[in-house]
Amino acid sequence: MNKKALVESALFVSDKPISLAKLSEITGLPLEELGPVIEKIKQEHSKEEKGMDLVEIPEGYEFRIKPQYRDKIAKLAPLSDLTEGMLRTLALTVAIKPPVKQSAIVRYQGNKAYGYIEQLERKGLVKTEKFSRTKVVKLTDEFEKYFGKSVDELKKLLEGTKQTGS
Repeated sequence: MNKKALVESALFVSDKPISLAKLSEITGLPLEELGPVIEKIKQEHSKEEKGMDLVEIPEGYEFRIKPQYRDKIAKLAPLSDLTEGMLRTLALTVAIKPPVKQSAIVRYQGNKAYGYIEQLERKGLVKTEKFSRTKVVKLTDEFEKYFGKSVDELKKLLEGTKQTGS
């Protein structure tokens, strides 16, 4: 079996970053073999003819669409990279007058909200700022670009949904 193809496939299908330990567990490859394989994939994807980069973040590795292609393909899968929990977090942030305290979101969603907020921040859809003993979650310009609607437009849609009982 081709090690590089196996690792690349695992990274491609994952909806969240994968650590080297998890990649080792999934692929059955020893950790010492994964480093060179990851570097080869990173190197290949750094070339201009590739549409994705392999990036390392604190949680592990993930593929990301290169910035120059995001706008062109965003309509193909506008929500596919957001989990249900992340979408609920965004909906709460819009429904409650932004900016909203992180503690308010956690009250509605439980402790998983911390992870959702962190993921949304990594994607650039929200930003957080320290506020007393909690954080304030704010929507970013990237949020409006991603959804193609302003916060005000989304609020009106939410209000219309409430009134019609949908």
